[in-house]
Amino acid sequence: MKLLKPPEILEVTIETSVAKADGSLRKLFVLAALAGAFIAFAAQGSTMAAFNLLAEAETFGLGRALAGAVFSTGLMLVVLAGAELFTGNTMMIAAVCEKKVKALRMIRNWCIVYAGNFAGSLLIAYMIAGSGLLGSGGGLLGAVTLNIAVYKVNLTFVSAFFLGILCNWLVCLAVWISSGADAMAGKILGIFFPIWLFVTSGFEHSVANMYYVPAGILIKGNEVFAGLSGATQGALQNLTWGGFFLRNLLPVTLGNVVGGSVFVALAYWYAYKKENATCAKRKKRV
Repeated sequence: MKLLKPPEILEVTIETSVAKADGSLRKLFVLAALAGAFIAFAAQGSTMAAFNLLAEAETFGLGRALAGAVFSTGLMLVVLAGAELFTGNTMMIAAVCEKKVKALRMIRNWCIVYAGNFAGSLLIAYMIAGSGLLGSGGGLLGAVTLNIAVYKVNLTFVSAFFLGILCNWLVCLAVWISSGADAMAGKILGIFFPIWLFVTSGFEHSVANMYYVPAGILIKGNEVFAGLSGATQGALQNLTWGGFFLRNLLPVTLGNVVGGSVFVALAYWYAYKKENATCAKRKKRV
């Protein structure tokens, strides 16, 4: 079993990006919808696992750690079962820099995959909201789900943007590390720890939020959940579709793009490609 070195992982990332750019609309959308569903499953499962801990200030940090451990399953499903996730695809920028993928093809991929991720996440949010499952724990699960959504739509633009950068920096590192592992166990471990870290830290993931916030919007009219959540009317006012898109999804998505493309893909491309090419030119001149 061969463990790839970082320069080799970069080559794999570029080759994979070329294939992603050439994918048909139908294929990309279906695989993206699956990825959105996988991340939504992980978001729902992580909340179920830790909702009683998240509800109390004294155990909140422990709850985040437990939620992160469960949430990592989402990216494992994306990578190992095969799906298209917008946040991971931000690393396609390396192939653009290598002139192996045109910028417009990358943007086409991002738009299709983003839409597919949203469709898959929304489907799971709708089914969970209608399933009655959020009444678990005497309604406390629904209350915590509502509180998570309220918190996210009340972040400032700058805060959501920075949290988005930090999140996808780690998510793309998880994808990067897993690409370097040849065995299934290595890929799972490579994914687990960075994802565990990002969720425990409280960073913001645009595709995960495509489940968290719509789930909150769909249940905010439930008086039991609203009462148990303790959310004020002022905080609940921003929990709308408009509030979701403008106050959370937009800044978090922009942050995710920066985190994955700049701090992972471009950083490694510059270190292993651009720098080498520059040194080679200098030697030639000498």
